[in-house]
Amino acid sequence: MHGQPKYGADFNHLDYANPDAPKGGTLKQAALGTFDSLNPYAIKGKAAEGMSYFYDTLMQRVWDEPFTMYPLIAETVEIPEDRSSITVHVNPNAKFHDGTSVTAEDVLFSFETLRENGRPNMRSIYKLVDEAKIIDDRTVYFHFGEGYDRETVMILTLMPVLSKAWWEGREFDASVLEIPNSSGPYKIAEVEPGRRIVYERDPNYWGKDLPVNRGHYNFDKVIYDYYRDDTVALEAFKSGDLDFRREGNAGKWATAYNFPAIAAGDITKAEIKHGRPEKVRALIFNTRRAPFDNPKVREALTYMLDFNWLNENLYHGLYSRVNSYFPNAPLAATGSPSAEERALLETYKDELPATVFDAIKQPPSAQDQGEKRANMRKAADLLKEAGWIIQDGKRVKADNPSQLLSFDIILDSPIDEKLVLSFIGDLKRLGIQANMRVLDSAAFRGRLNEYDYDMVLYHWTNSLSPGTEQMRYWSCDAGKMPAQWNFAGICSPAVDALAQGISNAQTYDELTTYAHALDRVLLAGNYIIPLYYRSADYVAYKTRINRPETTPLYGMVVETWWEEK
Repeated sequence: MHGQPKYGADFNHLDYANPDAPKGGTLKQAALGTFDSLNPYAIKGKAAEGMSYFYDTLMQRVWDEPFTMYPLIAETVEIPEDRSSITVHVNPNAKFHDGTSVTAEDVLFSFETLRENGRPNMRSIYKLVDEAKIIDDRTVYFHFGEGYDRETVMILTLMPVLSKAWWEGREFDASVLEIPNSSGPYKIAEVEPGRRIVYERDPNYWGKDLPVNRGHYNFDKVIYDYYRDDTVALEAFKSGDLDFRREGNAGKWATAYNFPAIAAGDITKAEIKHGRPEKVRALIFNTRRAPFDNPKVREALTYMLDFNWLNENLYHGLYSRVNSYFPNAPLAATGSPSAEERALLETYKDELPATVFDAIKQPPSAQDQGEKRANMRKAADLLKEAGWIIQDGKRVKADNPSQLLSFDIILDSPIDEKLVLSFIGDLKRLGIQANMRVLDSAAFRGRLNEYDYDMVLYHWTNSLSPGTEQMRYWSCDAGKMPAQWNFAGICSPAVDALAQGISNAQTYDELTTYAHALDRVLLAGNYIIPLYYRSADYVAYKTRINRPETTPLYGMVVETWWEEK
């Protein structure tokens, strides 16, 4: 999309894959919760882990460069300068697991099925196509109508290709446990709904010698065993029942990995650095509701989270503070706005807070009790300016003393309880009544989709190739539509324009400028209380497992690992 691809037409394999990696062995890991479907593209049902092993897509992204797609089922594509269409030429070698060829009919069927019954993000993109037709047995043409942008064509190339012969006549928007006919590097060998799924490498996989696949998919079997919670899964790993574990909790990483198998050298413990943006993990204000529709109230509460204390006492000092909507990436705004950023921001100068044009500041925190008291005074002053005063030890509305400053915080995991309880305790010192609600996954997702909360502990995920999803994260339209990702209810002409500018950027430098400007506006809006991230993947695995020397920009790619004989 921007510049030249890293890999030329004659490349043999990706830099982060070992083309000589041996085939064989088993990789068994944990999955949490349950599953009831083998269709990851429908709304209904919860799909099993590892479905990317089973379904091939038109083209494939790689993990050491953004904004480039490489051939998979689509052997070649044709795209005009204005990116208003794409012509897909199917690889004549592409085959489904039953040996039948992938044809243009399968590609068109997949498009039409996913446009009507696929996930919401698929529907919204595929409905930008105003014409789709088969040219010949191996060629399909797509033309985009009003609303498409430069990234639309790339998103379309990530479309999975379904077998028309298998899926036609079946209900797509439903939980599916009968094993479909597919085309990926692994077949499904065993399914125990909610308990286990076993993938078995297909030795006849049609795409095994494609450059993007050499050195990938080395294990003969990939197994996901399901556990009710992460504590049980960790114990299974410690007992030797699992081969690989990715640790998401810094506290556990610091204290729970001193068991005998590590001391004996049977398990390798590694921190693998990466350069991808980390999750924007935060306490998110719902600005659709009072009192968080008031920017001063939001700003006041940002002074009340004692991140340094939390990091040292709960997370052993292993985390960094989220200070951007693109943390750990060059897309994060730093310092003062450049001339190019300022030119974008000046257009909306009248609606933006003056701080947008200042140097980026770290989120409020405290090194000692003196700074913590100073932060509390700042918060109290802002609340007073917003019309909230102290009466009988409680924070009340100055013009309506019967109205208390109180709200609920919802979260989906008990893991975060200690963090939220600490925050609630500090708020109480300001006379604010906050209540915590830990919900099960179904109830939490329902509340999240309907924006039914005052404050939520959740996250956004960005990449080095931001695009269309930025409008679903931040736009006014997304904030009004259920099941989008504008959890904060942000509605700002400046944000809309900058988010759209990212998708339409002509160069990566221009995209970066838009991302920096958007980052500044979002940070200045105080829509979140930033939490934490880490710039490494914490993993532990049995020493019989090996990995390539090169780790790509986006971090480890387990599909390139292998088992030593």
